[in-house]
Amino acid sequence: MSRTQPAPVEAERTPLKARKVAFAWSDTPLHWIPGDPFATHTINVLHLLLPAGERWFVHVYQQVLPYIHDDRLREDVIGFIGQEAMHSQAHDDVLPHLKKLGLDPTPYTAQVDWLFEKLLGDRTLPPGRAREWWLMERVATIAAIEHYTAFLGDWVLNAHELDRRGADPVMLDLLRWHGAEEVEHRSVAFELFMHVDGGYRRRARTWAVAFSALVFLWQRGARFFMENDPTLLNGKAGFAAYFRAGSQGVLPTPQAMLRSIPRYLSRSYHPSQEGSTAQAVAYLATSPGANGGR
Repeated sequence: MSRTQPAPVEAERTPLKARKVAFAWSDTPLHWIPGDPFATHTINVLHLLLPAGERWFVHVYQQVLPYIHDDRLREDVIGFIGQEAMHSQAHDDVLPHLKKLGLDPTPYTAQVDWLFEKLLGDRTLPPGRAREWWLMERVATIAAIEHYTAFLGDWVLNAHELDRRGADPVMLDLLRWHGAEEVEHRSVAFELFMHVDGGYRRRARTWAVAFSALVFLWQRGARFFMENDPTLLNGKAGFAAYFRAGSQGVLPTPQAMLRSIPRYLSRSYHPSQEGSTAQAVAYLATSPGANGGR
């Protein structure tokens, strides 16, 4: 059922469109943040999670379209679907390059595919309340995940330390193009959830599941990359390294991640209150990958 929504910041809304992008990976090194394999591989976990995860977003949203009774929201959801499909493909295209450099991601991506296609996929449920319950659980879960993708998008647009460290410009452009679109469409998933359900207990419950899963998958993915990096003799990933990288500005700080929790759980929360659409759109207008490599 539709619930009363917290007021969005109207100026932060912009029409959504999928942008055709192209990134040339031939010159991107394995450690694209020079001298920092841990920060490199922690961010590289995106390439493990997003191809399957964003295909799952698209699949779920195609199922929920008949539940949308607001024309503007429907338009936003269709634009969101187009952008997410492009994100999935762009990150998927990085994986063969990593394999060419000696780091085969297949063992991990096979597990991620199972997670989204089987554990979180469609279930053999009879039509009616059980099937609708499972659909709404997944819609709420996506809203919680999108809170963090927008958080990360805003972070990478402002992560100037990556530029100072000489991070590979192609990888940085991929991350900032994607991050800018996450900021651009940051309100869609939450507004869709509020439109079709909006229950606070479901919102809180699915946030807890999504946050726990993201932390587990991210640290496991970082460990996978560090332990299988052919250039490292004893690659390890741990929370001490994460705290250090956060303090240096090459990863989001754990403090910033934790501060994002009560914002999402606040009853007055609306995603438009965070990040800057103007900054995101300005980056998208100059992104080499989103503008024919100019």
